[in-house]
Amino acid sequence: MAYINDVHILWYVLVAFLGGVIGQFIEYINLAFLNERKILSKETYRKYKLEGKINYWLIIINAVMYILLLYRFKLSLDFARFCILTPMLISAFIIDYKIQIIPNRLNLLIFEIGLVFLFIYGFININISLNLLLGMLAGGGIFLIITLIGGLIAGKEAMGMGDVKLMGALGLFFGLQNIVVISVLAFLIGAIISIAIMIIKRKGTDTYIPFGPFIVIASVITIFVPFSILFTMLMKIFTLGMY
Repeated sequence: MAYINDVHILWYVLVAFLGGVIGQFIEYINLAFLNERKILSKETYRKYKLEGKINYWLIIINAVMYILLLYRFKLSLDFARFCILTPMLISAFIIDYKIQIIPNRLNLLIFEIGLVFLFIYGFININISLNLLLGMLAGGGIFLIITLIGGLIAGKEAMGMGDVKLMGALGLFFGLQNIVVISVLAFLIGAIISIAIMIIKRKGTDTYIPFGPFIVIASVITIFVPFSILFTMLMKIFTLGMY
C-alpha cells in the first residue's frame, strides 16, 4: 500500500472521513451559538432537525484541513492539537462574520482545551509549556492594550473583547513567537481586505468589519507555514525589502 509523507494512505482516508463528519457537526454547533442555545440540549437538537441542512462546504473544508494537517504534522501530538482547534476556528470565523460576536462559550472552550495541552506538553518538555503560557499572556495582552488605547483615542472599542479572549486562548495553542506573528499577520490581512472592501463597495470608514475572521485566517496560515518563513516575509514587507 502507498504512503504519503511516511503516513499510510488509509490514515488519510480515515482522517478525511472524520474531518467531514466534524465539519457537519460545526453546522450544529453554529446553530446552537447563533440561537444562544445550549449545545447538548433537546431544544437545540430539535431546532437542528427542523432548520439544519447538510453543509457540503463545511464538510469539504474541514476534511481538506484534516488531510493537510496529517501531511504537515503526521500522527503526532501537534496533529491532534490542531485537529481539535481547527473546527473551533472555523466556527469562530462564521459566527463573528454573521453576528460580529465571538461567543464566550467558544472562547472558553478553546482556552480550556489549550490548558489541557499545556499540561500534556509539560510532561514532555516544560519549556514548550512555558512558551505556550507566554503565548497566552502575549496574545491576550497585545490585543487588550490595543483595545484600551483605541478606546482612549477614539472614544470607543477598537475591537471587541471577544477578540482579546480569542487571542489569549489561541496563545495556548501557538506559543509566544507564533502568536506575535498571528497578531501582525491578522492586522496586515485586515488592513488589506478592509481597504479593498471600502474601495469596491465605496462604504464609509465607519462601517464595522469584524476582526475575528482575520485572526482565524492568520492562525490557519501560521499552522501550515513555518515560523521562519512567515517572519522573513513580514520583515521584508515592513522593511520594504531591506531585511
